[in-house]
Amino acid sequence: MPESIAVICGATAGVGRATAEAFATAGYRVALIARGEQGLRDTREQLQALGATVLAISADVADAKALDTAASRIESELGPIDVWVNAAMATVFGPFASLTAEEIRRVTEVTYLGSVHGTLTALRHMRPRNRGTIVQVGSALAYRAIPLQSAYCGAKFAIRGFIDSLRCELIHDNSAIRLSMVQLPAHNTPQFDWARNKIGWRAQPVPPIHTAEVAARAILRAAHEAPRELWVGTASLKAIIGTLFMPGLLDRMLARQAWDGQLVPERVPENRPDNLFEPVEGLHSTDGRFGDQAQSHALTISAANVGKLALGAGAVLALGAGWALGRRRR
Repeated sequence: MPESIAVICGATAGVGRATAEAFATAGYRVALIARGEQGLRDTREQLQALGATVLAISADVADAKALDTAASRIESELGPIDVWVNAAMATVFGPFASLTAEEIRRVTEVTYLGSVHGTLTALRHMRPRNRGTIVQVGSALAYRAIPLQSAYCGAKFAIRGFIDSLRCELIHDNSAIRLSMVQLPAHNTPQFDWARNKIGWRAQPVPPIHTAEVAARAILRAAHEAPRELWVGTASLKAIIGTLFMPGLLDRMLARQAWDGQLVPERVPENRPDNLFEPVEGLHSTDGRFGDQAQSHALTISAANVGKLALGAGAVLALGAGWALGRRRR
């Protein structure tokens, strides 16, 4: 049988790069899509050293036509696309009042519209064959927003709504194309050194922090099993469930803890380049500067199984309450 083909958007650093390596190791032919030429070259060479067939294409996911062109080239040179992974993202660290409309628009174009464009492109090629899997890299922040990242959280919330709507349409059409969204916790990636920073203090992920390979394994699993959602890490589980039951309490807790919790007591160097509008060459690596804190494993559970566990727990509690009430009456 021919090798399956996976497309990774945002493939040259962090979670995207780790995901590209995971697919290459699993035997896929891999197409890399990102903006930076240096990052594409380095990632391509890394995967080729593993024996993988790799095609690297420079494109901005905010440009829908560029993604269409890239997908046509992938199908022509590698073959039919089996898996499409939307992993590209951009963020700005800072209070909402400090952001400009241009910055918010760019975060939205990359993080939200980039996923929409990628999904549109993937569907154009998958629909005639009625097969394929689209994996959306999400975040616990798609359920529970935090301060200092309003534009990014807004984009992640929007992605979840878009994916849920599209899933309903595919079910209505009896489509065999599969959708899955992976909700991630904090990871040790370079984004904290190249994201635009309006605070002045260096940013960090909110602990617990995980290696990018934790995310990559979950994304590869999502491509194979296509659960509705995969929740990665106990922090994601707590954030998602907590915001369903006590959002107001979490608002107050995060107002106190997640502001300073995202900052390191070190000043951001003046005139530091950021990747909001242009790639920052030289930082295209899988790992960031938090390796000494990064955990290499995390609980990963499908949202469906969380629901089953909740129903089971509810049934046990109900039975226990009924038993206790019966004893009291006797």
